[in-house]
Amino acid sequence: MNRTGGGTVTTALDPEAPGGGGLLSRRGVAPVPRARTAPPDDVGAWGPVDTPAGPFRLVPVRLERDLRLVAAWMNDPAVAAFWGLAGPVGATADHLRAQLHGDGRSVPCLGVLSGVPMSYWEVYRADLDPLAGHYPALPHDTGLHLLIGGAADRGRGLGTALLRAVADLVLDNRPRCRRVVAEPDLRNTASVAAFLGAGFRLAAEVELPDKRAALMVRDRELRHLV
Repeated sequence: MNRTGGGTVTTALDPEAPGGGGLLSRRGVAPVPRARTAPPDDVGAWGPVDTPAGPFRLVPVRLERDLRLVAAWMNDPAVAAFWGLAGPVGATADHLRAQLHGDGRSVPCLGVLSGVPMSYWEVYRADLDPLAGHYPALPHDTGLHLLIGGAADRGRGLGTALLRAVADLVLDNRPRCRRVVAEPDLRNTASVAAFLGAGFRLAAEVELPDKRAALMVRDRELRHLV
């Protein structure tokens, strides 16, 4: 969670519709069906999962449906300070297209809590990412990026609860993944604290091209001990 953010645009998704669904009002949120089995890289089929804040699932981004919502979050000053994507909608569109039209190593998703999209996630293969050149990566290491979309959802422990839930989803659905990693900016103390609360450990401080980062690691073999 090098990324915490805000925004004013909020819609509800119908998770039963193909690819995450059409739009519903807050009053018309459909129940979230539980996935049966999910291929390791079918991130959209990993959930839902119960969290202390309600049922949560990752819904892969659809540009035509989600661009304005994600762009609104990116233009919140609290988000822009760490994501650097404030400005025209096109900046966010380019960022999303690079993943959606890429080789699949990074999956951009909305985080949908109790039927309402409230966060943005990137689930990516850290061992295939430039990050791997800055730490001793293991095969199938999976990385997480996160921003919380609305100011009302920040500062009340949601980041910690959702990071734990998503890390568990990764470890449950990617059996060859031994570690979930992240690289929040060291200046983002709230983000680092959320990762620590979610069972990650601070493995190192790493110098990346755009920041000095805290390398956060959640180990498979320790997941039930924290």
